Amino acid sequence: MIELPESIQNTVKCFAKLPGVGEKTAMRQVMNLIRWNAEELKLFANAINDLGNTKRCNECGLYSTLDLCEICLSQTRQESEVMCVVENINDLMAIERSGEYKGLYHVLGGVLNPLLGVGPDQLKLNKITDRAQKFKIKSIILAINPSVEGDATCSYIKQLLKDVHVDRIGFGMPMGGSLEYLDPLTISKALENRKRL
Repeated sequence: MIELPESIQNTVKCFAKLPGVGEKTAMRQVMNLIRWNAEELKLFANAINDLGNTKRCNECGLYSTLDLCEICLSQTRQESEVMCVVENINDLMAIERSGEYKGLYHVLGGVLNPLLGVGPDQLKLNKITDRAQKFKIKSIILAINPSVEGDATCSYIKQLLKDVHVDRIGFGMPMGGSLEYLDPLTISKALENRKRL
């Protein structure tokens, strides 16, 4: 069997570490990259290398090049008196893309899961109460995915924040969806989260 150069093998191993990328997909990606010219490869390598300089915002947990991200530095957002608690950075980015939300965020980095050893200390849930006091937050939106662990996390946070109005985002039928194709749990959540017209 033919042996590929070590540089290709090492790059395939690195790509295969990415979630959802197996050895075949990694090999396809590397075979595509190897066709790039030297300048394109250098730019790609520099971009990946720069990831090592990325920090987490000291306030919300979003990635940033500074100690505070641009959202936490925004005076308008600080004065909004609203904070949205999300499970991960991808959820934060999805909410930002909607363009509807203009308050602060708090990224948990997961949900409570005692079986995996993830408790309130690992998620630093007490930091939410500290930030709520610091920024005089009057309303907190829990944008945490619906699951047993997500529901438990929301309940725990609600207990921590006795003096703050706490809402959870609605779940249910997607825009353009058809009832006949939805699973029973989604329909149940849609009925539970109905609102008066």
